[in-house]
Amino acid sequence: MIITVKRWFAVALLTTCITLARTVASAADDWQVIKINGHDYLSVDNIARFYRLPAEVAPSGAKIRFETVKNPLEFVSGSREVMINGARCWLCFPLVEQNGKFLVARTDVAKTIEPQLRPHRVPNAGKVETVVLDAGHGGHDKGAVSRYGNEKDFALDVARKLRPLLQAKGLRVIMTREGDYFVPLEVRAQIANAARNSIFVSIHFNATDRDPNATGFEIFSFTPRGAPSTSDDWVTPTALSMQAGSEVDAQSMALSACIYHSLLGHIPEFDRGIKRARFAVLRLTRVPAVLVEGGFLTERGESKLTDYRRQTKLVPAEPVTPEADLSLANLIGEPALAPTPAKISPTPSQQRDLPTALESAVIIP
Repeated sequence: MIITVKRWFAVALLTTCITLARTVASAADDWQVIKINGHDYLSVDNIARFYRLPAEVAPSGAKIRFETVKNPLEFVSGSREVMINGARCWLCFPLVEQNGKFLVARTDVAKTIEPQLRPHRVPNAGKVETVVLDAGHGGHDKGAVSRYGNEKDFALDVARKLRPLLQAKGLRVIMTREGDYFVPLEVRAQIANAARNSIFVSIHFNATDRDPNATGFEIFSFTPRGAPSTSDDWVTPTALSMQAGSEVDAQSMALSACIYHSLLGHIPEFDRGIKRARFAVLRLTRVPAVLVEGGFLTERGESKLTDYRRQTKLVPAEPVTPEADLSLANLIGEPALAPTPAKISPTPSQQRDLPTALESAVIIP
């Protein structure tokens, strides 16, 4: 009887191994990697077959318009622009043509396309408990400036309005700053890294001195290892290989797409797409992280939209001193906070009136 069981187990194990091997071999056969100057590429046709989705390649120089998109995958020859399930994205590497085939870098298939087409396969995608809202700039760092105010104030206002909406969904919310004071970039990342099952959303507004008519919102996630950022026209291969990557590339890209789709259609600004960057707050965080640029303060029409105080007749909130945010001081220590010209302790009545850090009295990993 014992021998019979052992033989049955051996046969079952062998059958399972053969089936698994065939499955792995079949999956491997799905991809035909093409080498170009030592780099791996996959054809658009190969990608379309694998995902069982139609794909199209527009001629070089074409501009993809959301209204004209017909397929889940829309590429542009010689460009980094692509539409994935209606989301405008920027590949790390441009589409290339060889022997009549259009080719996509393997890095982009794994880091840009896969997380958006199959977000359900992204590890730990459904385990978010905490959202760390990072209002950009603060204190002496005004950020971009418009005739209606400073970026630091607009970013904080957005974070304050977003917090109760997220809390209503059952999420814990931590603010990297509660008032008009400066928090070092590395400290913002520390706050996110210390929170359990968290994601990090940094809120900003754009500006440019090159094109006063530039408009639109855009979302950034961290640039993968060995790839250029969206703003990089050309980077040497040696420099690329030295750039560190992130273990949560897929999660951050999936988060970017999720926020992108939630914004699209709800705000009138031009869609500038999902991009890549190595901003410090993205580089230093070890959790899924994105940076949102909510519009251009240097464009007259969009900057006027930030004149929310005139529109709603709100009274500007009283600034909160760094000493009032006890959670931040406990986490990093007072010396790490930006120095103030004079350290004045609030009176007991003032202390009662100062808002405390919502859901962040104690930050526990």
